[in-house]
Amino acid sequence: MFSTINGARLLYGRRQGFNRVWVGLKPYVLISKATAAEKILSSSKNIEKGRDYDLLKPWIGTGLLTSHAAKWHLRRKMLTPTFHFKILANFVEVFNKQSFVLVRQLEKQLNNTEGFDCTIYATLTSLDIICETAMGYPIHALEKSDSEYVKAHEKISEIILERLQKFWLRPDFVFQFTKAHAEHEHCLKILHNFAYSMIHKRREMYQLRKQTRSLASDTDSEEATGQRKQLAFLDLLLELSEDGKILSDADIREEVDTFILGGHDTTATALGWMLYLLGTEPTVQERVFQEIDGIMGGDRDRHPTMAELGEMRYLECCLKESLRLYPSIPMLSRTLATSVDIEGHHIPSGTNAVIMLYQLHRDPQYFPNPDKFNPDRFLPENSVNRHPYSYIPFSAGPRNCIGQKFGALEEKAVISAVVRNYRIEAVQRREDLVLYGDLVMRTKGGLNIRIQRRV
Repeated sequence: MFSTINGARLLYGRRQGFNRVWVGLKPYVLISKATAAEKILSSSKNIEKGRDYDLLKPWIGTGLLTSHAAKWHLRRKMLTPTFHFKILANFVEVFNKQSFVLVRQLEKQLNNTEGFDCTIYATLTSLDIICETAMGYPIHALEKSDSEYVKAHEKISEIILERLQKFWLRPDFVFQFTKAHAEHEHCLKILHNFAYSMIHKRREMYQLRKQTRSLASDTDSEEATGQRKQLAFLDLLLELSEDGKILSDADIREEVDTFILGGHDTTATALGWMLYLLGTEPTVQERVFQEIDGIMGGDRDRHPTMAELGEMRYLECCLKESLRLYPSIPMLSRTLATSVDIEGHHIPSGTNAVIMLYQLHRDPQYFPNPDKFNPDRFLPENSVNRHPYSYIPFSAGPRNCIGQKFGALEEKAVISAVVRNYRIEAVQRREDLVLYGDLVMRTKGGLNIRIQRRV
């Protein structure tokens, strides 16, 4: 779909930031202008996700990503505290631990002069991080990429992508007669059974912690604090279900699966692009290394604290510029609940409005020489007067990404660990990359890099 829509945009031009295309029998209004995107995304009424998200529901149910407006309002209010910065600080330990697993695994590629696809490593690292922070259980995807859970996760993503690309496979009454449907159901069984087993295991641990806390004295507060640092997203949901905001096991499962889906491919894609782009710009890469090395005092092995990750401001500019050029989610869609008039265009209710982030982020009005990788665009003095909807890789408005701070911290931890230990060189030129994307932004053939150990 991305290729179809992007091709239409290239053929017809920006046309004031509006285009219309047909995908199968469905019309889509395409928006690639900041002021128009603001009109759609800032609305408190037009928050229904587009129809394409329905293909995710067999996997993640109607959790925060796919739920309708009424349920979304309740869940968003309930889940927002679980992404408080104090909770995120506890996850940094997992980010760092898995980042250094990646550093060790990359040693296998030191003598590979032809290069390797860094997105494979980024994908497995991100899956390790998101599963451990979501369920409190390390799946060791980097070290055991042939595990049943990892394979099921990869396969169901492929099937959903195929249904997005082939509109005739979208109706369930057609899809149910295909070979892919049987594989889809098999993957669902593996993923859901694993999630439910984790829910039951963590509930037992939660009940044990409750009993321990009731017996503990004030002198045990340090130990209790240490235990709390081990809590996963799943544990926080179990606590919510005990505070009068009852969540069934099915409710918890769909939010855990949503958290894993929403935080896996998106972050993995961002990590892959960041590693590749640093490999295309040695000067930028060296500046990133010098910043990190200064903050960490030249120590290649010490894990950064949350505060130290926050000090990596130039790295943050690089991550933002990478997401500007190659947003993990290249398109956002909303099914309009009310009609909208935007700069002389009437868009009736029921329309599927698609915000084209890939094009919106390349508007020369806000980003001169838009195809150039230039992290300085995001220095405070260069971005202070920029339209707030000209750069929205995590969406914007009331239904923005609840986990964007989580993702940013994870990306900083992973990239800083890799750059501290290796020099990166891109194998492909940017102009030779062939982009495609539906759920996330990808390239045919991956993103190939070479690495050298820093001395």
